Amino acid sequence: MKKIVLIGASGFVGSAILKEALDRGHNVTAVVRHPEKITTVHKNLTVKKGDVSVIDTVTETCKGADAVISAYNPGWKNPDIAEETTRVYRTILNGVRLSGVKRFLVAGGAGSLVLSHGIRLMDAGVMPEFILPAVRALADIYFIDLMAEKSIDWVFFSPAGNLQQGERTGIFRLGKDDLIVNEKGESNISVQDYAVAMIDELEKPAHHRERFTIGY
Repeated sequence: MKKIVLIGASGFVGSAILKEALDRGHNVTAVVRHPEKITTVHKNLTVKKGDVSVIDTVTETCKGADAVISAYNPGWKNPDIAEETTRVYRTILNGVRLSGVKRFLVAGGAGSLVLSHGIRLMDAGVMPEFILPAVRALADIYFIDLMAEKSIDWVFFSPAGNLQQGERTGIFRLGKDDLIVNEKGESNISVQDYAVAMIDELEKPAHHRERFTIGY
């Protein structure tokens, strides 16, 4: 059993990670602005109200954890999502560093993955225009902030191009920087299987200071 701090536990990805972690016996502290959004009751779950845009909150909450998992997302309807993604993720990263926790797993985006012809997904003209600023902001966290980080053993876990509700199959493929597609050229993963792979990485670390990805 590992002691985990989970940021963004009430969101689409975070809630799936929360369920997977608890189902596999881990001790989770879920840090959320609105605790009422966490309806799960479990003996291994502590729900803590906190604003992760405040560095002291991150630092104090993370102290003593074996790992921090962040599925932070300001919300796709937030008009300031790009700015908040950059600012808050930098605060989270600094807070984790100051807390002394050495393992940091980030639920990343698919936009920075590379297509077969060498172009990144976010540059291929196939993603909705309105989400691109946020997609690029999260990509910058990987390329600029995490790639320069040497004191924390971090990973940036990019999903397939289409991340959706589905089944927990436990059957998927992992890769590094290339978008994983099936024989039809589709890039899919269920959020449940994404969570499986995230907790697999928590339990048996296979990636260190790098990105990896998933798909069927």
